[in-house]
Amino acid sequence: MRTNGAPQAVISGGLLQMFGLGIMIIGDSGVGKSESALELIARGHRFISDDVVHVRRTAAGRIVGKAPALSRYFMEIRGLGIINIKEIFGAASICCQTSIDLVIRLKKWHRKKEYDRLGLRFPEDFTILGERIPQLNIPVAPGRNIATLMEVACKVHILRKRGYQASLELVTKLERALSSESRGDRS
Repeated sequence: MRTNGAPQAVISGGLLQMFGLGIMIIGDSGVGKSESALELIARGHRFISDDVVHVRRTAAGRIVGKAPALSRYFMEIRGLGIINIKEIFGAASICCQTSIDLVIRLKKWHRKKEYDRLGLRFPEDFTILGERIPQLNIPVAPGRNIATLMEVACKVHILRKRGYQASLELVTKLERALSSESRGDRS
């Protein structure tokens, strides 16, 4: 889709601003995207869109998202129906648009599936208008606090952008420990 010559797209998902990052939340229907977003808004993060995100590339080349005009400020929560985030949480809880810096895909936990436990690499990128956006997958299961995991995912992303990875630090420490042990065995 193109409007005024600028490439645009419509993506099924939600969009929040957290820790200065634009976070697109995607996943299967009923996995808990809106409920997790609602918890994050209650914690002070800013709401942009629920269910549908209009995405465009700016003249500067950034990918930004916003809510469709018709559904701006509204969110659907199963059991509650349609709610107005601006009316419930106030004007400070909403934002008109944001860049999209990270995609978080919520996936139903499958018992027999193997999940990354070290975090040595991002599992994949999400492509929007030809731009690759880092994506993290968070398995959803009863008892997991998805909102907290999403906050930590944002912090992990920020640290990675600064060049820090906890898993690499641990691997380095382990290699040093094994190296000093093998030197000790040779004496």
